[in-house]
Amino acid sequence: MQMTATDNHALAQAVHDIGSALWFGGTVMGVAGVNKSGSDLTQGIDRIRVAESAWGRFGPVQWLGIGATLLAGLQLTRVGGRRMALQKGFASVGALKAGTAVLGAAATAYAAYCGSRIGRLAEEAQQRGDRVEVKDATIPTPNTPDQIATWQRRQRLTQYAVPVLSGANIALGSYLVQSYRTAATTKGVLRRLLPD
Repeated sequence: MQMTATDNHALAQAVHDIGSALWFGGTVMGVAGVNKSGSDLTQGIDRIRVAESAWGRFGPVQWLGIGATLLAGLQLTRVGGRRMALQKGFASVGALKAGTAVLGAAATAYAAYCGSRIGRLAEEAQQRGDRVEVKDATIPTPNTPDQIATWQRRQRLTQYAVPVLSGANIALGSYLVQSYRTAATTKGVLRRLLPD
C-alpha cells in the first residue's frame, strides 16, 4: 500500500496532536497536582523531593510529546507548503504557531532547570543542617532560604507560561486545520488574489 500526501498529512497531524495533548495535559497536571501535592507532607525538603521525583519520572514522556509536536509540525509545514503560498493568512498563523511551540519548549526546559536548581539547593541546605521551609515545590514561605525562594519564584512564573504556550500551540493548530475546509481555502485564496 502506497501512502499519499493526504495520508502523510493525516499521520503527521495525529502525531502532532497526541504529542501536544501529552505536553499540555502533563504540564497542567504538574501545576495543579504535582507541584502542590507535597504541601500535604510535614517536611519542606520532602515537599520538594516529591515534586522533583514526579517530574523526573514524567520528564522523558513530556519531552517525547514535545519532540512529537515539533517534528510533526515540521512535516505539516512541508506538506502545507503550497497552501502557505496561496492561502492568505495561513503562513503567518503557521509561523506564529511554530514560534509558540519553540518558545514553549524553551520555557519547559527552563522550568525543568529551575526545578533541578531548587532540588539541588534544598539538598545542600539539608546537608548543612539548615531547615528547608517551603509551602510547596514552587511557593516559598518567609523562612525559605533566599536562593531557593528565588528559584521557586522563577519556576512558578515559568510553570504557568508553559501550559499557556502549549495550549496556544494547540489552538493555533486547530485554526490551521479549519483553514483546510473548502470555504476557508477559497476565501484565503481569493484574499490573496484580490487584496483589499
